[in-house]
This record gives sequence, C-alpha cells and structure tokens, in this order.
Amino acid sequence: MDLIGSCVAFIAVSRHGSFTQGAAAAGIPQPVASRRIAALEEHFGAPVLERSSRTVALTAFGREMLPAAQRLVELADAMNDDADRARRRVFDLAVPVSSTSPALAHLIAAGRRHGLYFDVVPAGPGARADLVRAREVHAALTAVPPGDGTWRVPVGLAGGGPGESRAIYLEELRTDRLGERARRVWVQPEDDVPHVLDRLVRLGNAVGLQRPQIATARTVPGAVARALEGGDLVLCSPGEAAAFGLSWQPIGEEPFARGYAVASASKDDGRTLRTTLSAAIAACVGATGDGRDQP
Repeated sequence: MDLIGSCVAFIAVSRHGSFTQGAAAAGIPQPVASRRIAALEEHFGAPVLERSSRTVALTAFGREMLPAAQRLVELADAMNDDADRARRRVFDLAVPVSSTSPALAHLIAAGRRHGLYFDVVPAGPGARADLVRAREVHAALTAVPPGDGTWRVPVGLAGGGPGESRAIYLEELRTDRLGERARRVWVQPEDDVPHVLDRLVRLGNAVGLQRPQIATARTVPGAVARALEGGDLVLCSPGEAAAFGLSWQPIGEEPFARGYAVASASKDDGRTLRTTLSAAIAACVGATGDGRDQP
C-alpha cells in the first residue's frame, strides 16, 4: 500500500466532504481515491469515513487519525524539498541591501532556469566582502572601482526640486554668505567605499565645501526625507532617484559610479553569475543595459 498516497487522498476527501471533489483536489481519478482510502481502512482495521449517497464525513476513528495523516504528508513534502536542495546544492549569494525584491526574485528565477539555485543575503558593501572571505556565503556581488567591475552603475545627486537636464557641480553648494544654510550631500551606506565616498570628500574639499556638507546617512529613508523636505541632496543612481521620487543630475566636475564584481569560491558558479545571469544581476544593482557601460 502507498501509505503517503492514501493519506493524501484521505485528507483531500475529508476536507471536501466528497470523493469527486477530493480526488480532483488531490489530482487523481475518483476511483483511485476510493481504492486508496479503502486500502488505508483495511490497513488500520477500521473505517475513517462514513459514506452516504450525498456526503462523506469523518468517523470518530477518522477524526483521531487525520492529524497523524497530515503530519505524515507534511513530513514527506519536507523530505522531498530537502532532497531537491541536496541535489541542486543551494548556496547563499550576498547582494546589496538596496536591491529590490522584484529584481531579486527575477534573479533567483533566472538562476534556476540555468541550473543555479541560490538564496540571497542582503548586506552592506563591507559586510559582503567579509562574508565571502569568511566562507559564510558561497558568492557575493562585491563593491569594486567601476573600472575593475563587471557591472557599472552611474551615481549622481538627487533632490526634491524640479529636475534639470544639466549636471550639478559641487561648487554650486558652497556657501559664502554668513548664516546661509549649507545644503548637504547624503551618502548612502552602499556608497561608503573608498572609490566613491573618499573621492567625493576630496572633490568637496577641493571646491571649498564645508566638512559637514558631505555626510554618510545612517538610513536611506532618513536621507531621502531630508532631500524631500529640507533641500538636501542624496548621492544615488538614476533608478534609485526615480524610486525615491527625486530628480537626478550627474555630478559636473567628474563622473561617479559604483562598480560590482562577483567573488565566489566556485569558478563555475562565478562564471555563470557573470555571464548567463549578467542582465538579471544588472537589474539588481541598478546598472543600465548589461551593466558594462564605460564612464
């Protein structure tokens, strides 16, 4: 007797109160459901269902056995899931915290279509590098200088005012009048890396900005709120600016960009991520096209 199959039929028929509807819900023909439940009753030595011309109901014995049948089916499903994971070797991929859920879902689905099964672990740029070095994840999208990366994401300044097509120069944020409020540039945690933040600070110093005018935001929503209501600016990509409801402009003095590369313990996994899944990863990090645009 197929004990699990019989339990599936028993659960479905008892839930729907009908052999016809229960069999349809279980995805089996009605005669098969009847035979499986009859075999279950013979195995147990007692009826689990009371049959009438119109309805099917649990017997007292059936009510006692139904929870155990449900546990058995759930355990079998979990065992099948574990077997699938073992065959497919599911691994962890560290990704930027800023990656959106829809983009990550498409990345995971694209991986499965190519036989690559992974779960995502959102983390900041420094944490992603640490995780892959410590072998706590199997692979990571690491932050690198844009010239060294597979994917390049332009970043500029976004504010709550009307958009302009021209670039914005940091020197325009310099305050020369006493008591004038200095507009700040808020840097997201994703850009707290030397090839972005350090360069921006050096440029700000060169054009005469006050030291507090370039600050690292503790949270992205807080920085966006200051831009929406306080007139400050947020360093971000064009896609992020659109999601935030801000107007984006490139930095006029020199181009700024994020770079991303794959770090992986497995050369095969890394190669697949870089090539086959390049477009899906580009969408996750906010790169345009396939992410290989040059500055």
